[in-house]
Amino acid sequence: MVKVDTFIPKAIDNIKKECKGKAIIALSGGVDSSVCAVLAHKAIGSNLIPIYIDTGLMRKGETDRIRATFKDMNLQIIDAKEQFISSLEGIDDPELKRKSVGENFIRVFEKEAKELGVDTLIQGTIYPDKIESEGGIKSHHNVGGLPERIDFKSIVEPIDQLYKDEVREVARALDLPEEICDRMPFPGPGLAVRVVGKVTREKLDVVREANAIVEEELIEAFDPWQTYAAVLGKGTGVKGDQRVHGWIIAVRAVSSRDGMTAESIELPWKVLKKIESRISGSIPSVVRVVYDLSPKPPATIEFE
Repeated sequence: MVKVDTFIPKAIDNIKKECKGKAIIALSGGVDSSVCAVLAHKAIGSNLIPIYIDTGLMRKGETDRIRATFKDMNLQIIDAKEQFISSLEGIDDPELKRKSVGENFIRVFEKEAKELGVDTLIQGTIYPDKIESEGGIKSHHNVGGLPERIDFKSIVEPIDQLYKDEVREVARALDLPEEICDRMPFPGPGLAVRVVGKVTREKLDVVREANAIVEEELIEAFDPWQTYAAVLGKGTGVKGDQRVHGWIIAVRAVSSRDGMTAESIELPWKVLKKIESRISGSIPSVVRVVYDLSPKPPATIEFE
């Protein structure tokens, strides 16, 4: 377990040594990048430039939430929705999705860095990202999903030896808001890996709405380590006395300590029925809702 009293000053000192002049930080609003942002700000102050990229693959209302949460920082918001979604067109392989998103992230950051005269990127890679990428489980967009050619002189990863629960301890020691300290993990490729198969704008709209409903129903009531909705494909249903070939939504809710293993949460039948009713009732193109019981292993937490 991390000793925050020694980790924090050491991390700040390391950032000072690695960052010569200005640096940009990839800020998503999750606990990992938020901790890195605070550590980096303590280390290099106004030389830190936080950048949030709106990929079009984010949760409902995410960009507005990020804007409000980090309004006191010199935050830059880059609208790159068309670039990211267009680059995913026709891709159904999960690894290729991750690599596409990883490359687009780097290219956008490179473009912004060039305009700002910056050659250092700080990002919130944590130890499980490296284990899963290097172990061949899946390529995290910020590790195995990175392209071979990168224009940055250096990439600084202040928390790449920490597990998620350790990052949360550091966040609390840094007095970050509880909303950030306890925030659920969200995949770097975003909703692209919660759409099984090819990504389309329709599927993204469907999964974004379904995901919002699942979070509303489960986060406060059950405090899951992670919960979300995913689009699996299409199935036959009946709506308004008409046969419909509509989307199948899977609901996932797990408990975990560090994300390396996980167990599905035993949700009450009444809760599951309410989630199904809300999703199929409010999203016309959804005909089925299922609940995923699989632990990790053999399943991963995300579907892709």
